Amino acid sequence: MPAPRTTSRRAVAAVAALPLLAAALTACGYGSQAADDDKANAAHGKKLSAGTVRIGYFPNLTHATALVGDQEGLFQKELGGTQLKTATFNAGPSEIEALNAGSIDIGFIGPSPSINGYTKSGGKNLRIIGGSASGGVKLVVNPEKIKTLDDVKGKKIATPQLGNTQDVAFLNWVSEKGWKVDAQSGKGDVSVVRTDNKVTPDAYRSGSIDGAWVPEPTASKLVAEGAKELLDESTLWPDHEFVITNIIVSQKFLKEHPDVVEAVLRGSVTTNAWINANPDKAKDSANAALKKLTGKELPAEVIDPAWKSLRITDDPLAATLDAQARHAVKAGLLEQPDLKGIYDLKPLNKILKAAGKPEADDAGLGVK
Repeated sequence: MPAPRTTSRRAVAAVAALPLLAAALTACGYGSQAADDDKANAAHGKKLSAGTVRIGYFPNLTHATALVGDQEGLFQKELGGTQLKTATFNAGPSEIEALNAGSIDIGFIGPSPSINGYTKSGGKNLRIIGGSASGGVKLVVNPEKIKTLDDVKGKKIATPQLGNTQDVAFLNWVSEKGWKVDAQSGKGDVSVVRTDNKVTPDAYRSGSIDGAWVPEPTASKLVAEGAKELLDESTLWPDHEFVITNIIVSQKFLKEHPDVVEAVLRGSVTTNAWINANPDKAKDSANAALKKLTGKELPAEVIDPAWKSLRITDDPLAATLDAQARHAVKAGLLEQPDLKGIYDLKPLNKILKAAGKPEADDAGLGVK
């Protein structure tokens, strides 16, 4: 695979020393009556090699496959008599910790914690087995203070967390602009203010930040507060594609219960096809799931633009994860990782082939 050009690929990899956060597990039920019926009647279907499979994900639009697949009962339908249990997380490190502890078996998660978890375990804890979403990340700014990309210099820009996917992407973009920022402190030609997505809109309203490089729906929430979209990160990538969410599995669970893993992947492929064929219904389904998980749904002025900026895909876009890792190394936030074996796309490609769809490429990083 040819080396990516630094002017077109953004680094969104993990900081190897990123501290694990306390797990924030929240049991979540099924959002539709059909899903409730599937859960109640799971015991009547054919049980696979495991009686239960535990799946983790974020209550976030970038995890739309998990939100909709759970909400509509599409995962449970494929699992039959094997019961689906779910847990939600607020940060990637806590989901990796749960996977390592055996609290979950499969997770929907971003590229940074996937790389971090794999490298910190010496390649022994997880495999990436499928894709979920691309895109959905934007630089939004106060239009009174920032009118052009060059105006970002000297301003205060929020990212969600030190070393997270968007933080490293922004640091790399700043570097390619020729500006200097100390990655750890966030101080320099641009002030990088690490701010939880939940409070970023408040920070914007108070004037403590001038903009943010953030995922959806936070970006659209800021626009609803008067911010202006200055840059969509997808425009910086070849074909406007880069991984924002993929599917990981515990290596132990994959080895012991390959039939369950395949069932979950079939549910994911079915869900993605339904989302892409029914974008408006899927958007409503995702919003209903968010309401169950968080207590509130997203208003139309937020979810409509946020939903349009996402691309739901079975392909984990492995080449972009590889590029993200290399850019993190270049930024000095990650030691050179050995990512060979991080992917096992054989189960996914078996499903895609049976469905007459193109197989996914592991960019040379697949397990032998």
